[in-house]
Amino acid sequence: MYKDRSTFTEGRGGIRETFDGKKRVEDALEKSSPSTSKGGNERDKDRMSLASTSAGRRGGTTDTRTPYEKTKYPDDGEDSETDSEESDVSGSDGDDTSWISWFCGLRGNEFFCEVDDEYIQDDFNLSGLSSQVPYYEYALDLILDVESPNDDMLTEEQNELAESAAEMLYGLIHVRYILTSKGLAAMLEKYKNVDFGRCPRVFCSGQPCLPVGQSDIPRTSTVKIYCPKCEDIYYPRSKYQGNVDGAYFGTTFPHLFLMTYPYSRPAKPVQSYVPRIFGFKIHRSAR
Repeated sequence: MYKDRSTFTEGRGGIRETFDGKKRVEDALEKSSPSTSKGGNERDKDRMSLASTSAGRRGGTTDTRTPYEKTKYPDDGEDSETDSEESDVSGSDGDDTSWISWFCGLRGNEFFCEVDDEYIQDDFNLSGLSSQVPYYEYALDLILDVESPNDDMLTEEQNELAESAAEMLYGLIHVRYILTSKGLAAMLEKYKNVDFGRCPRVFCSGQPCLPVGQSDIPRTSTVKIYCPKCEDIYYPRSKYQGNVDGAYFGTTFPHLFLMTYPYSRPAKPVQSYVPRIFGFKIHRSAR
């Protein structure tokens, strides 16, 4: 994943945030971001960093490519396997892999669906996001695989900030997209494939769940899974999924999903656990 990918863990005693990349992104908000001019041409995949990689091998220079570029354009067979393991990419097709597909294929990002390029290219859908995300233009170009003429102006540290900003921007776009008809349809397929996991409650009998956030404000809490059968929320089983910001799914999605596809709503459980001692039920007053 990203070298500075932000993670935070949530426990019973509260939330412990360890935003490494995000903290640096927030610090960048206080500084003036470099001027950008968004390019209109698509990224030229065939020539990306190949010349600089060859020169680096001959001259012993440091490889400054992003983790995404290393995954798409490995130096050789051994590096390809190493980069694939480090970034946990599943099902990469090399040059044909877009940034969105690459990002959604990372371990822990299984809850994300792929947002259509047309949706992202519509400025109306991105209203208000430029003020929330630093290096906005650079992050947007990275998501859309657009070659920006100002890419060479960024330092290595600024490139890392732009990568973290791209992840944050995609999450804020994603929470809007999954409330549209296309986004709901994409999440329906993932729901049918049980990509969001099953309810851990015994009497829910493995009911498939839906992702949900406890807040619509970024960096407030991690994503949870909502069981439509018992109507309660739980932590995801994967520790990688448990590091994803809950605001990237929001508080509305699972309930709007069940209203849009009412046939997906299961019947309420008819059984519940009854505490017993030596076979006798415990009276409520003694509990």
